[in-house]
Amino acid sequence: MSASLSTTPGAPFGTAIVVGASSGIGESMVRKLAAGGTRVAAIARRKSELDRIESSVQLPAGGAGKVIGYAHDVRDYDATPALFDRIVQDLGGCDLIVYNAGVMPRIEESEYDFTKDREMIEVNLLAAMCWLNLASAHMEAQRKGTICGISSVAGDRGRRGNPAYHTSKAGLTTYLEALRNRLSRYGVSVVTVKPGPVDTPMTKGLKLPLMIGVDQAADGALALMRSGAAEGYVPAVWGPIMWVIRNVPSVLFRRTNI
Repeated sequence: MSASLSTTPGAPFGTAIVVGASSGIGESMVRKLAAGGTRVAAIARRKSELDRIESSVQLPAGGAGKVIGYAHDVRDYDATPALFDRIVQDLGGCDLIVYNAGVMPRIEESEYDFTKDREMIEVNLLAAMCWLNLASAHMEAQRKGTICGISSVAGDRGRRGNPAYHTSKAGLTTYLEALRNRLSRYGVSVVTVKPGPVDTPMTKGLKLPLMIGVDQAADGALALMRSGAAEGYVPAVWGPIMWVIRNVPSVLFRRTNI
């Protein structure tokens, strides 16, 4: 496959599932995929937001693209297998799944709140494993497909500000790598996308470096999937930045406020 990073929305996916689709990167990906002719299942807790997206998405002429919303709490693990099967039947297949659901509650200095930590691990990591395990089995059986997980630069190093969030993203990155190693022999691609700060409701009010918009983040993620890359930073400038951060000795890293 060519390494050219085409950002034409939609192609080559006929059907797609986007988990965490009611805002931010997920919503933008739903819109871009559907505009390119993909039949998209949009998964999120808030039905009102899914209804808004369904009614406002711009579809191509000829009726190729489609958005179907499914209200679902990703922590309802017991309900997920039946919902996955229903979606695959409704769409007529599953060429792509994107796991984008995530939470990042504010953590104050000297705050150690297990309730918040548990929510981040469950939504950002455990629910991803639940959905992507199902997709992996389906795609292994059909010998094709693409799995994409929206991780983060936050998973590359354990920083002081939000230990559980960094842990959840580091875990997601490792899980996706393991899936890639398992599924590559069956013709299934597993792509890890590591955005830097993105202007979403989750980051509202935060002053973060090199923040980008959701459309730029979604375009970058779709470009990585189409390029054949296993993983990548969005935007690419975070690659060299995170190389430096990963290689700062721990004794020095502790003295920073990163």
